[in-house]
Amino acid sequence: MKKLGIIFISLISILPFNVFAYSNYIYASGENIGIEISSKGVLVVGFYENVEKQKNIQVGDYITAVNGVKVSDVDSLISLINKYQNDGKVNLTLRRNNKNIDIEYTLLKTDKTYKTGLFVKDSISGIGTLTYVDPESKIYGALGHEIIESNSKNVVEIDEGTIFESNVTSVDRSYDGHPGTKNARLNKKNKYGDILKNTNKGIYGTYNKEYNKTLVEVGNPKDMKTGKAVIRTVLDNNEVKEYEINITKIDKKSEIKNIYFEITDEELLSKTGGVIQGMSGSPILQNGKIYGAVTHVVVENVKSGYGIFITTMLSEGEK
Repeated sequence: MKKLGIIFISLISILPFNVFAYSNYIYASGENIGIEISSKGVLVVGFYENVEKQKNIQVGDYITAVNGVKVSDVDSLISLINKYQNDGKVNLTLRRNNKNIDIEYTLLKTDKTYKTGLFVKDSISGIGTLTYVDPESKIYGALGHEIIESNSKNVVEIDEGTIFESNVTSVDRSYDGHPGTKNARLNKKNKYGDILKNTNKGIYGTYNKEYNKTLVEVGNPKDMKTGKAVIRTVLDNNEVKEYEINITKIDKKSEIKNIYFEITDEELLSKTGGVIQGMSGSPILQNGKIYGAVTHVVVENVKSGYGIFITTMLSEGEK
């Protein structure tokens, strides 16, 4: 059997309906959002020169302290290393797999300057789609999958984060073997909410703006059928539109791969070629109810993708 590639686009056993405190009617969004996350510590994403020979540090490690002093961002890391280096060595505290590790680290000397020899970052930004806002709790959910740092392939551990205004400016089309993407103009000054959780079921937080759209009933997964449905997403500026899809398979046993679909809408296909990155989180509706959110594109057949049940996202947001 041919193994199909899949890719994030910006992923439970089905519990009894309404066990959690989420509302029966929610705002099914489809709006494009900007996303920015600051990590807990400075993330190591690569090496230069011969640093990879130092086996005591790895891509994916978080540097959290230098000589016991907390590291908050890249600038503080550089400042502390310059302050505490002793004969080209510093003591670093790393977090790896949720465990703290203390190491002695040898710096590289270039002329009269000591450098770490590491590629590091302290924040990640991008775009995605807002899936829902609960009118009672003001909890929102977006993406339907985790945010992963592209170099280390690790889930980003959030210190703090925000979602904010994002307007789509253009689309790079998908074709089989190469998913396309939305391109957007970001307005970080127009903040919508905080990011409190980054999980394999999406990002979640509190939505701080007024949201006065039409409420949509939450669909029970057992009532969803194969056949016609729609997704809500933005392809131009901030205009949310509905596009037709065909549900080909429903998997109620999977934790996150629940709704398999193909795009049938000619307007959407003419603009995007298929599912594109940035659609992650686009609500999936059937018969006027919201049942899920788009999460992935099938790389070898970009007209196809799959999504997660909305009840899974709502439950995750309440935890």
